[in-house]
Amino acid sequence: MKTVLVIEDEPVYVEALELVLEQEGFSVAAAFDGRSALVAFAEHRPDVVLLDLMLPELSGLDVLRTLRQSSSTPVIVVSAKSREADIVSALELGADDYITKPYSARELVARINAVARRGGRPASADGLRRLGDVALDPARYELRVGDSVTQLPRKEFELLDLLMTEAGRIVTRASLLEEVWGYGWSDSKSLDQHIRRLRRKIEQAEHGPTIETVRGVGYRLEPPR
Repeated sequence: MKTVLVIEDEPVYVEALELVLEQEGFSVAAAFDGRSALVAFAEHRPDVVLLDLMLPELSGLDVLRTLRQSSSTPVIVVSAKSREADIVSALELGADDYITKPYSARELVARINAVARRGGRPASADGLRRLGDVALDPARYELRVGDSVTQLPRKEFELLDLLMTEAGRIVTRASLLEEVWGYGWSDSKSLDQHIRRLRRKIEQAEHGPTIETVRGVGYRLEPPR
């Protein structure tokens, strides 16, 4: 059973979330201010964090900044703040997703499941995810091609991470859009642009994978031969 840590200062809101998430099969822990959130995170080691931004004691952004110093656990910001500046600030600090209130329970559960799948992908003993001469470092959002190290934008990292997890299998366009951009996203042009940039970066590897287009369906990452 996966554990979700809800960090929110409104008890009534937390109770409603607990009811929804427990019905979906999650275990739920809660914290009502920023400082106790860090204690709860260390105690429960959750699989996913739902984080409000407007918290007493320590702001949500400060909590996120502290978590990202030592953990890559998926964090979904859930906030009434809908300004682009607030969303960008949270994503740049390492949030995996951002949902503005109010939202539907169905959308929230879909997003939790999506980030939980990304966060649960296996890594090698050194923490890297490897395929031939290509490796991903989840702690630093870095792509390593041979001896070259490149910092990847979030979406490029998540796309390649998902394709590496499913190496050799077709991943549909709909699955890539939902897992990387979130529930309900349909701008496939963004997906194609990100795939083109990733191809240019990984084709530098002498023994690396290749991203193949499966026309009308999606993409497949072919392992090196």
